[in-house]
Amino acid sequence: MTTSKLNLDVLRVQQPIGEFFLASISARDLVSISFSDVRRLASNERDIEKYLGIQRPVSSRRIKQIKKYIEGSDATFPTAVIVAVDERCAELDSRDGTVGVLTLRPFVPESDSDEEEITWNRVAKVLDGQHRIAAFMDEENEYEYAYQGRDFQINLAIFVGADISEQANIFATVNLAQTKVNRSLVYDLTELAKTRSPQRTCHNVAVMLDSEESSPLHQRIKRLGTATPGRKKEPLTQAAFVESLVRFISTDPVSDRNDLLDGKKLAKAEASNLVQCPFRNLFIDKKDVEIAEIVFNFFSAVRNKWPKSWNNLEATGNLLPKSNAFKALMKFLREDVYCDIVGAEFGTIPSSQEFARYFKSVPLKDEDFTAQNFLPGSGGQSMFLKMLRKQVTREELLDLQ
Repeated sequence: MTTSKLNLDVLRVQQPIGEFFLASISARDLVSISFSDVRRLASNERDIEKYLGIQRPVSSRRIKQIKKYIEGSDATFPTAVIVAVDERCAELDSRDGTVGVLTLRPFVPESDSDEEEITWNRVAKVLDGQHRIAAFMDEENEYEYAYQGRDFQINLAIFVGADISEQANIFATVNLAQTKVNRSLVYDLTELAKTRSPQRTCHNVAVMLDSEESSPLHQRIKRLGTATPGRKKEPLTQAAFVESLVRFISTDPVSDRNDLLDGKKLAKAEASNLVQCPFRNLFIDKKDVEIAEIVFNFFSAVRNKWPKSWNNLEATGNLLPKSNAFKALMKFLREDVYCDIVGAEFGTIPSSQEFARYFKSVPLKDEDFTAQNFLPGSGGQSMFLKMLRKQVTREELLDLQ
């Protein structure tokens, strides 16, 4: 399918877990943008994607039953298919606080970015409803629409920006009360929430820093990519936080999670490996609070360097509080700052004053964090990182406008 974007009229729904959107989507469009991340229980090998598989195995028999069912004149799916969409693939044009238009599109990173592309057929990850979607697909080509009946509209629940911990929680919560679901899988996922993993640690650190009143990230992190009730602005997505922090802990978080789930102990990392993953041994030693303290002190130094820009959450073009600036700062911390401070003493917690030395000569002022100087997306992120590394002067930055 060559469509570059899809506009959906949506209804905003607020529940204790956070916000999500309800929409009506044609089965053809849903087939084109969705994929399932299957978790297989019948195999010793866990079939999972980048972080964690949270879908139950596909049943060919069930798909055939649904294919036959949707041929009937009274076919209906009144309950919603549930999907998770990366916040980079979603843009909301809100008419008021309740309704709006949600635009879905693929994500294509800048040429100098290390972010992964999100193609059209992977915009929406299915959390619940994979059999219903599969019934509309061609059996030979899972991305081809094969239904021969008239246009079939699907009730769709969309969670934007949900990280993998939230996705697993949504799946388990939705399916626990449904007897048709293999309850072993549901309880396996529930148990997983109690098992240490790099992703869960990063999730917990995000929650700690978001809830602590003195934290520079206090009440700034969106748990599901949309606003938390009672908060005016949350410029940082939890997905961006977790994806940035997990690189400090592991080069293969899936294997680490599987090993811990199987009761295995992770071996301590040597100094040469800690250069790439400087918080790994802190994670292995269960020192999640220490990890949070390091991030706390680092961003306290950021806040002290640019207080006006840091605290100005209302300005539309202000880069500093947002996810792209956070990603650049975390890369700066991991590749340039932390190892330089601690030397061979990995696990040390530098003070905010020690971190402040690395910002002292960065040639940026509060008023420089504009959309004109730092374009939205990975281009602005890359330019900010170059400024942090002093690869670009302030004069050169302003001359680019």
